[in-house]
Amino acid sequence: MERELPLSKPDITQAEIDAVVDVMKSGRLSIGPRQDRFEEVVAERAGQRHGVAVSSGTAGLHLVLAALGVGPGDEVITTPFSFVASANCILYVGATPVFVDIDPVSLNMDPAGLEGAITSKTKAIVAVEVFGNPQHMDRIAQIAGAHEVPLIEDACEGLGGVYRGRPIGSFGRAAVFGFYPNKQITTGEGGMIVTDDDRLAELCRSMRNQGRGSGAMEAGLDAGSWLSHERLGYNYRLSEIAAAIGIVQMERLDELLEARRRVALMYFDRLMDCPDVILPNVSDDAEMSWFVFVVRLSAEFGAAARNRVVDGMKRHEVGVSNYFPPIHLQPFYRERFGYQQGDMPMCEAAAQRTVALPFFGGMDATQMELSCLTLKLMIDREKLLLDRAPSGDGPGVERN
Repeated sequence: MERELPLSKPDITQAEIDAVVDVMKSGRLSIGPRQDRFEEVVAERAGQRHGVAVSSGTAGLHLVLAALGVGPGDEVITTPFSFVASANCILYVGATPVFVDIDPVSLNMDPAGLEGAITSKTKAIVAVEVFGNPQHMDRIAQIAGAHEVPLIEDACEGLGGVYRGRPIGSFGRAAVFGFYPNKQITTGEGGMIVTDDDRLAELCRSMRNQGRGSGAMEAGLDAGSWLSHERLGYNYRLSEIAAAIGIVQMERLDELLEARRRVALMYFDRLMDCPDVILPNVSDDAEMSWFVFVVRLSAEFGAAARNRVVDGMKRHEVGVSNYFPPIHLQPFYRERFGYQQGDMPMCEAAAQRTVALPFFGGMDATQMELSCLTLKLMIDREKLLLDRAPSGDGPGVERN
């Protein structure tokens, strides 16, 4: 066994490799039948009629906002507890992100806070299923509908999940999935927009392909059509190679989800008796799509203590990370918008104590024990240092 335990690892079999070889032999590397098929299977899983394959989840969010006409002077409500792309895509179209603090249990956007944040300037809501948890998404959709504000699901972490009988990806005007190597399925790099809105899908297909119109979407047309651009567009296409990998991964999706669920249950079994660790909360009416396994240290630990736990685990060759630093406290957002510590107290309190543990479908019992024992060891070490804090010396003097 390798000594180093990675934070994540893609699940690739010979079937994906063979699919790539088939594409290379076909001579059709872009805008072909595999893209079309990949779009179909992802849209079907999300309960939507249209899929639009793109080069990343970030690109998908950008295109949806642009297709909805969001721009300068508009506000878009989103969460501060996510990967930074959830907010960056709002800036791409010239709009202003408005952050709503999170529910401290689910770690998703607090619906009560959302209700109070909607104004006449609100043009869209970007709601994230954080770590694949769909909790509150139905309530968020109700609020968006009542105010006639489009809801965009940032479902990049939630493919395959279900909430109250509805698949993740079916709650908004559009949803966007991501396929980075640490996700439930991967295409290397890639993403997918899903929607029931015919016009929105058409606009996104055009804009991903340099603004070409529907009459010039297929390669091999005459040069005049191929070089005709109806609107501002981007090079956000997904290659046939990536789509071929995605098709095979989608055929294996239930297998992949079950493997990740098995690993999550192993973590619950081994950490549920650890009073210093807060395990992920999953509501009874949710079928979680496990993206990562993120625990929080108990309230006595602050950011400095958490960081020492993370650093200690890394020194023992266990891959861990601090998911997610608050977006509003990222240097760029603080400088541009003037956010300060304390502006989003629930998000900040959660973020300073998170530890993302090694998580991938192929984890075995030995790797699981290595992860959990190392976590407990580093926590116990930190508690000993904290007990020495009153002496005024040693690392334990700083408790937060």
